[in-house]
Amino acid sequence: MIRILGIDPGSQRTGIGVIDVAADGKSTHVFHTTINLLDNDSFHMRLRQVFEAVGEVIEEHAPTEVAIERVFMARNPDSALKLGQARGAAICAVVNRGLDLAEYAAKEVKQAVVGGGGADKSQIQHMVGVLLGISGKLQADAADALAVALTHAHTRASTVRLGIPRTAWRRRR
Repeated sequence: MIRILGIDPGSQRTGIGVIDVAADGKSTHVFHTTINLLDNDSFHMRLRQVFEAVGEVIEEHAPTEVAIERVFMARNPDSALKLGQARGAAICAVVNRGLDLAEYAAKEVKQAVVGGGGADKSQIQHMVGVLLGISGKLQADAADALAVALTHAHTRASTVRLGIPRTAWRRRR
């Protein structure tokens, strides 16, 4: 059994999702949440909240592998910078605990979970629910985090089937 933590970083909300993947490839939902960062008065306190919350999830759920969504270039440079900083806080929490990290672009996540790189949020929410047997509507950021974890599980299974050593994974940090 492999436990994977998926992270969808954001400067206003950060999604967290944890799944277990059995040897036969079946994925099971373990935990998901959304960290609401809008209650903080300052941006640096939001970064601290991301760092601490990701660390708490790691301590509580003990993932063996972690995957995070890669930053996309937004139209607004300030938004892209803030997103990158939130992502950096999450990465620091992961590597501070000695875990490896894989990165996936949003299009890769959409392709792996929905089957097309242009999928919208509602399609991701629906497919994550179907794949993990979660009834009811998932919050978008939590669904994205679970989708990142599922993408890592699928990619990991493919590389194992192809006989590619883990050290050769191109998305490993």
